[in-house]
Amino acid sequence: MKDRRVAITGMGVVSPLGSSLDRFWEGLREGRSGVRGITRFDPSRSASRIAGEVPDIDPGAWFSGKELRRTDPFVQFGLIAARMAMADAGLDMNREDPEQVGVLAATGIGGLNTLSDTAEVLFAKGPRRLSPFCTPQMIANILAGQIAIDHGLQGPNFGIVSACAGAAHCLGESARLIRHGEAEVMLAGGGESCLNELGVGAFAAMRALSTRNDDPAGASRPFDADRDGFVIAEGAGILVLESYDHARERGARIYGELAGYGRTCDAHHVTAPAEDGRGAARAMQLAMRDARQPADAVDYINAHGTSTFLNDRCETLAIKTAFGADLAARVPISSTKSMTGHLLGAAGAIESIACILVLRNGIIPPTINLQTPDPECDLDYVPNTAREARVSVCLSNSLGFGGHNVTLCFMRDGA
Repeated sequence: MKDRRVAITGMGVVSPLGSSLDRFWEGLREGRSGVRGITRFDPSRSASRIAGEVPDIDPGAWFSGKELRRTDPFVQFGLIAARMAMADAGLDMNREDPEQVGVLAATGIGGLNTLSDTAEVLFAKGPRRLSPFCTPQMIANILAGQIAIDHGLQGPNFGIVSACAGAAHCLGESARLIRHGEAEVMLAGGGESCLNELGVGAFAAMRALSTRNDDPAGASRPFDADRDGFVIAEGAGILVLESYDHARERGARIYGELAGYGRTCDAHHVTAPAEDGRGAARAMQLAMRDARQPADAVDYINAHGTSTFLNDRCETLAIKTAFGADLAARVPISSTKSMTGHLLGAAGAIESIACILVLRNGIIPPTINLQTPDPECDLDYVPNTAREARVSVCLSNSLGFGGHNVTLCFMRDGA
């Protein structure tokens, strides 16, 4: 049972590059930045005043006024992406056993907009004026619960909180549930929206964010010597995973397979990665082993590539350790965060969608803004211009505060 193959049959994306698969892919292929000046709040007091905001979603077109008041934006984005993914998969719940369809959905921060707004009410008016909905709006697991309610899904359901590795953990664990026969279909991914003064200010206080405020489009520059931090972003990604046989039986279009999953912990520091990249290297090795693919079969790596000094250097070392120096120098690598910014707990989902689109379209998206290569980041990061390539096997890395490392291995159907 544990050898059951896992097919990807549906995808939904809400992103700074656009909120459809076509718009998202077009932005990646063209090397377009989705980073701009913050409009969600007045950022004048913030050190960092730029972000990857979702430009083309009006939640009011998707939800009633009551629903909007009772859900945090991270849930709204996740619900929209899940609806897109279900439609893309052609999954008809009137024909499915609801107990065999589950949800694993992540967030890095949760309902921070609700928390911030609720704190203002508390300080101004006192606890008796708090909304009875503030707790279910804030809690991190509520996205998984709301997606299940929206579609009547009664299978395995929980949220995973592992910072920027969360959505990737959800995808990997969903694949394990399917492989072991505990579900036939899983919706997996994550949602994030913490573009308020608290969220941006807290990351800026760590000196983690770029302050290239006069050049938003050039601010996220992974592996570049002049990088000065990541660009915070919002959005969501949800993928529909199915047992391969189930997908075939219902005549579903199969985008590819989630074939391998590796997860480790650095056990090193609350925010900094292990300097030798050992945990991330082992995650890549475990994912390749799980997929039964040798290192020389990997045609592309979607790097975590945050545009922070430590991440980019340590991830480069990790890739060299996992692949060996010679092979590492030949495999194409890119960071799509150079275009989207960093969606925190949802990043692994939209980057997995990017990988599937690479497998499908045979084009590797670039790492934009790579103008001055860092001597310590000396691999092939596909700088600035997309590249045509036949890609059959690819990896996606997601690394989170707390030392969490996840690598997913995707394969083209029939590879």
